[in-house]
Amino acid sequence: MERNQIKEERMMMGTPIQNPILPGFHPDPSILRVGEDYYIATSTFEWFPGVRIHHSKDLKNWSFIGSPLTRTSQLDMRGNMNSGGVWAPALSWHDGTFYLIYTDVKQWHGAYKDAHNYLVTSESIMGPWSDPVYLNSSGFDPSLFHDDDGRKWLVNMFWDYRSGNHSFAGIVLQEFNEKEGRLTGLIKNIYRGTDIRLTEGPHLYKKDGWYYLLVAEGGTRYDHAATVARSREIEGPYETDPYYPLLTSRGNDELSLQKAGHASLVETQNGEWYLAHLCGRPLRGKYCTLGRETALQKVLWTDDGWLRLAHGGHFPEEIVEGPELPESSVAQEPVRDDFEEPDLRVEWNSLRVPVDESWCSLTDAPGSLRLYGRESLASVHRQSLIARRQTSFQCAFSTCVDFEPDTFQQKAGLVVYYDTEDHVYLHITHHEEKGRVLQILRTVNGQYEELLLPPLRIAQAGAVELKGAIDFDTLLFYFREESDQEWKQIGPRLSTLHMSDDALEKVRFTGTFIGMACQDYSGSRQSADFDFFDYDIQGQ
Repeated sequence: MERNQIKEERMMMGTPIQNPILPGFHPDPSILRVGEDYYIATSTFEWFPGVRIHHSKDLKNWSFIGSPLTRTSQLDMRGNMNSGGVWAPALSWHDGTFYLIYTDVKQWHGAYKDAHNYLVTSESIMGPWSDPVYLNSSGFDPSLFHDDDGRKWLVNMFWDYRSGNHSFAGIVLQEFNEKEGRLTGLIKNIYRGTDIRLTEGPHLYKKDGWYYLLVAEGGTRYDHAATVARSREIEGPYETDPYYPLLTSRGNDELSLQKAGHASLVETQNGEWYLAHLCGRPLRGKYCTLGRETALQKVLWTDDGWLRLAHGGHFPEEIVEGPELPESSVAQEPVRDDFEEPDLRVEWNSLRVPVDESWCSLTDAPGSLRLYGRESLASVHRQSLIARRQTSFQCAFSTCVDFEPDTFQQKAGLVVYYDTEDHVYLHITHHEEKGRVLQILRTVNGQYEELLLPPLRIAQAGAVELKGAIDFDTLLFYFREESDQEWKQIGPRLSTLHMSDDALEKVRFTGTFIGMACQDYSGSRQSADFDFFDYDIQGQ
């Protein structure tokens, strides 16, 4: 079944799916169906809580339902380097239990990869999830396969740090003994990939007596791809699809969805098949400021047992034929968070460590979020920063902060954050001569810069509203004091392009976040109260 048969299959079309289905930083999707419910787990890297799970009934409309890694007993990332932490989770279900495999990457620069692979389980997708079972550290992107004979198998990419060897050394397979809670038996390298190389992200499936191995190749940038191989035996040998890769964006700069790769498969209850995959939408042909996102493509099986994109070819499409399922709407996220609830809303994240009352409180100043100042925006240990994903190229965001510093070592305000080396920060601080002031701090590739010289003096007491507006690749800041009716622009128009995976030659993996932060290096734990936070998607 090639192009003619594919065209015939497309005559029966469901409601179209608009890609990406998970906009903003949602990479490495692992898709799963249990009954009529669909789930996608995505990577979170150094952001806490770990792993994000979205739910859908129709594959078109998705809602975030929770993060399984909420405790330091499951995930302790204090000190993890940028773009470390949780890589490529794999979600599966068998006999009433959900299984989640994930990697906690401590160090990934240079020859070595300190990448520790774990398993947690739960009887409900909503948890509670167990403490982790340690599996191995031989490579990253682990995935658990439940065979129909009851045996369970772990696959992961195998890292070879030795001089003269290709570091992406193939996909290894080992049996997992659930009763003993450990891997057992021989480790076998079952697939070394194609000439695209950089073979990773393995997932195993079984259909019509074949074991299908779906892998990512080409690296997670613009040569990314997804390739399929198959074998009659789980241990191989695996034959590569002669029409490989199944999916890629490489070689076509005109595509709106670039970086297509790192994929997983799901079959609907009606027998249709879909491929969830990673993608990126670049600005100026290169810079994916929103991070790597998740998209869906419909796939079909050929008569000789290989997968093909339903629309033909290898390239992803932005509009995809939906499944024959009833459409199910989801609630829209409100623009304003007024911090009146007892717990933080689900869109908020912290860096590396969980939120606790010692530094982030909704009760110390009722009706406000109170942050107690801790370490700098360059810290990989204890930041007082609460942020959410930027999910649209055009958005406005604002907050109202009450903060009275008495030294330049105390700061609080509105932050646009990629990582410790790239961020922009409109904040209140103290100046020896001017008193309370506004300053804009920008860090580009680790180089610190203050944009207001001198800083702007403001009222010495009272709350101040701070606002940012992102229009594709530019950012403008504004402020408004209690006596003001109108917003006042502050500082120059700024580029957002440095806050992307693609701004540096070295590889990075996250995306832009927007939020609130507070620092105090003086030791007095000065606090800042944020009355609300608005995030408004524009231009959609």
